[in-house]
Amino acid sequence: MRSSQTYQPGVPAWLIPIAVVAAAVVLLPLVGMLARLPMGQFLSLITSVPSLEALRLSLITASSAAVLCVLLGVPLAVTLVRIEFPGRQLARAFVLLPLVLPPVVGGLALLYTFGRRGVVGAPLSAVGIDIAFSTIAVVLAQIFVSMPFVVITIESALLSMGTKYEIAAASLGASPWRSLLMVTVPSLMPAILSGGILAFARSLGEFGATITFAGSLQGVTRTLPLEIYLQREADPDAAIALSVLLVLIAVVIVASVYRLPARYRGLRP
Repeated sequence: MRSSQTYQPGVPAWLIPIAVVAAAVVLLPLVGMLARLPMGQFLSLITSVPSLEALRLSLITASSAAVLCVLLGVPLAVTLVRIEFPGRQLARAFVLLPLVLPPVVGGLALLYTFGRRGVVGAPLSAVGIDIAFSTIAVVLAQIFVSMPFVVITIESALLSMGTKYEIAAASLGASPWRSLLMVTVPSLMPAILSGGILAFARSLGEFGATITFAGSLQGVTRTLPLEIYLQREADPDAAIALSVLLVLIAVVIVASVYRLPARYRGLRP
């Protein structure tokens, strides 16, 4: 009689110490930071006016960036996976470039494009529209670094899903537009949710592109990571408290993705 228990493959014993070391590399710096946290002043430090303004701005811009990443990233991912065209792999490489590009380089690219003397920014500035060093610049910087997370998540879901459902819809007379809205997008909703959460988390922690392209104006472009950077010299206790707050928010966001069933993380259709 076969056992009803699910078979669990074993792992070599030597793998566990290496895994422990790897976890320690990530966790020990966080433990070190927590050890320096002024617990008695934590609440007052994170509820100061500059801290609350930075947190508010971070939540607003990160939410806006995540929504725009989904609205733009889903069509982009579908195009890269479902449509054959010359240079598709090169286009995909450029779309995913922000994953490996230093954020400050991305900030410079945005500045030379949307700044007052940029290719796009100069004509806009001539009619009184300035993007650089504004809240819009913060959102653009966050979109630049976060978009690849949405594209990768949607691409993985599309490749896992295959084309059988779209082919079935087409055989029943559905137009490409109807098939997209009624079949593809509903099937991608778990991956869209996962990609949107990851984009929000990445946008929340964005620093390099933001400070290069948007600057650090309190209440306008100074997000939580920028506030932490400025406070590290002026008030180290405040910097540690805000860092812990950002870590806690990030942990909640990432945990919310992993607590979802596999199908809601885009791991299978």
